[in-house]
Amino acid sequence: MNVKEIRDMSNEELNKQVEALKNELYGLRFAQATGSLENPARMKECRKTIARIKTVLTERANEIAK
Repeated sequence: MNVKEIRDMSNEELNKQVEALKNELYGLRFAQATGSLENPARMKECRKTIARIKTVLTERANEIAK
């Protein structure tokens, strides 16, 4: 998911997306611990997407605070 797609979403959608990605990341960590993780690069991708979404949410909160 790129930044343009993230900026087009509403705050509620972004919060739901963060929760979904956190759940996916939890599953990926569990799979890694059990040795059944097939695509370890997906973990990095999930973390970066979560960070992008949180950055956009913070930017929006700062705009409102001004």
